[in-house]
Amino acid sequence: MQGPSHVAVIMDGNGRWARKRGLPRVIGHRQGVESLRAMVKTSNRIGVKYLTLYTFSTENWQRPKDEVDTLMKMLEEMLAKETPELHKSKVRINAIGRLDELHENARRALRESLELTAANSGLVMTLCLNYGSRSEIVDAIKKVIEKEREKRIDLENFDEKQFTEYLYDPTLPEPDLLIRTGAKSRERISNFLLWQIAYTEVYFTEILWPDFREKEYLEAIDSFKTRERLFGRV
Repeated sequence: MQGPSHVAVIMDGNGRWARKRGLPRVIGHRQGVESLRAMVKTSNRIGVKYLTLYTFSTENWQRPKDEVDTLMKMLEEMLAKETPELHKSKVRINAIGRLDELHENARRALRESLELTAANSGLVMTLCLNYGSRSEIVDAIKKVIEKEREKRIDLENFDEKQFTEYLYDPTLPEPDLLIRTGAKSRERISNFLLWQIAYTEVYFTEILWPDFREKEYLEAIDSFKTRERLFGRV
C-alpha cells in the first residue's frame, strides 16, 4: 500500500513535556516548533501533499489568559520566522477556522504568510486556528440556510458532496491518516475534522509532540501502509 497523500495531526503533549522537566508550559510549545519543522521536511521528502495541523482550537480560549496571549504571540513569531524558509521550499500555507477572532497581530502575520506562499506548488500546510469541527459544521449549515432563503439551493437533491462545499476549505481533500501524539489515556478526536475523517485511518502514539520527529513520523506512515482501506466495501 502506498503512503498517505494527506496527513492530519493533533499535536498534543507540549504542556506535559514541559511539566516532566520542571519547565514552564510555553517551553513545551516552543520545542514543539522543532517537531513541526521535522514533519514538514519529512513530508516533502516522502511525497505527502497535504499536512493539516490542529494548531489552536476553539476550546483553547478557555486556558489562562497569559497562556493564550503567549500562544498568539508565538503564532505571530513562528509565522514571521518560518515562512521565508517554507516559501523557499515551495510550501503553501493555508488556514481554516474562525480566523477573524484571532489576535490582531497574529491575524496580520497569518495574512502575510498566506499571501507570500499563495502561488506555491508544493506541500499544502493547513493551520487549523480557532478551529473546532462542530463550529465548522454549524457555520456550514448557516451558509446553506442563507442560500436556501435566496432560493439558490435545491434541497430535494442536496447531498453530502454539496454540503462539503460549505466547509471552511472545500478544496482540502479528506485526510488519509490522522495522527494524535501524547495519546496515553487520550485516544480521542477532540472536535477535529469530524466531517472529514469518516474513513480516515487513525494512529495514536504516547510520544509527546515535542519528541515526535522523523523516526516517529515514519513509524506512523509504516503503520498506515499495513492497513486495508475498504471505505465500507467488502
